[in-house]
Amino acid sequence: MITKENIQSLVGNHVSPYIYNAKTFKPGETPIYYSGPYWDNKETEAAMDSFLNGRWVTTGESVFKFERQFGKRFNTKYSHMVNSGSSANLVLIAALKRRFNWEDDDEIIVSPVGFATTISVIYQHRLKPIFIDIEWETLNFDLDLLEQKITPKTKAIFVSPVLGNPPDFDRLLAIAEKYNILLVGDNCDSLGSKWDGKYLNEYYVAFSNSFYPAHHISTGEGGMVCTNDEELKKLMVSISWWGRDCYCVGAANLASCGTCGKRFDKWLDSYDGIIDHKYVFSEMGYNLKPLDLQGAIGVEQLKKLDEIETNRRTSKETLEKIFTDNIPGLRVPKTLDKADPCWFGTPFICEEEGLKHKLVQFLEDNKIQTRNYFAGNILLHPGYSFLDDSSKYPEANKVLDKVFFIGAAPHYTQEVFDYIESVIKNFKND
Repeated sequence: MITKENIQSLVGNHVSPYIYNAKTFKPGETPIYYSGPYWDNKETEAAMDSFLNGRWVTTGESVFKFERQFGKRFNTKYSHMVNSGSSANLVLIAALKRRFNWEDDDEIIVSPVGFATTISVIYQHRLKPIFIDIEWETLNFDLDLLEQKITPKTKAIFVSPVLGNPPDFDRLLAIAEKYNILLVGDNCDSLGSKWDGKYLNEYYVAFSNSFYPAHHISTGEGGMVCTNDEELKKLMVSISWWGRDCYCVGAANLASCGTCGKRFDKWLDSYDGIIDHKYVFSEMGYNLKPLDLQGAIGVEQLKKLDEIETNRRTSKETLEKIFTDNIPGLRVPKTLDKADPCWFGTPFICEEEGLKHKLVQFLEDNKIQTRNYFAGNILLHPGYSFLDDSSKYPEANKVLDKVFFIGAAPHYTQEVFDYIESVIKNFKND
């Protein structure tokens, strides 16, 4: 019999390889990853215990516990876990279209700069992405341009704050109210970020989250869709669970009557007979369920969230100072007065021509991992170029030449900061 005690003895004092300490970090030899899971033996024990001793392998009690605790932490009534942040965006847009009776070719406003699956899901649901060029103060879409593109077909603004740094939410809320359109959040890079003392997600009708290893908390893979709208939540569950009408979970799956009290009944108008409600399909859906062990990891991650948020802010502030004090022509995006970002990474804007590529190569050569600001203008890429003409977005087209980011990771130590500073002091932009 494998017991929790056996698992604990096997796992021992496991620590994520992403977590550095003075004994294991070797300057110039140990890679400095831009992010990674902030795990220790607690996450590993929880995952193994759930897998070996839990009642469910797929979505079960651990996932439901994580959902409830996540919702409580971020002040949202309904949280539904799926298998990735990209899947969360897919479910989010599908459910919104159904809930609010959007028609094909209705329009969703979005930035052309960011991650691909913020944009692909709009097109995949036969909606039209309307792109707004960026501004260079915060790198978010330019709110001076946004209002000009609103039409009677505009249904929502899909907000994806740059690495957790929000645009002016007061203006966004005023625009949404003026034109009676929805604010929807891709919150995958922004977990924990605030505007005027409230979590960004509290301003959205619904929002997505990602628990990929690079993100604020990680379940290996995983995502969450959240809302305060009960009907929207039911659609999210159905769409990510094959499109079925049944909403039974946990032990209710085993009950002959189900949660509704009439599991076996005349559910179909087109069929005059008894059918199991578990096999009634009210939507076209997907199977996007996570494993229960991912929920168990998520429960442990939430216990570390305060520490993670504090460490990410500290990392960003420390690295910003190291770089901007030592490299002319380099700056970070502005943080607006009411904003309190929980940083996904530490972004830099290179004002001098050619600086970005030289600096990125120098950092990579010294084992300091970098990233582009994702795709740059997505319309430059072959999979997306048909959506619009990239030349209409000249500022977005400069991103690949001027913007990159390094980590703002919660596991960086003083030894890591000292090494990065010693490297930066040797950089020469000749």
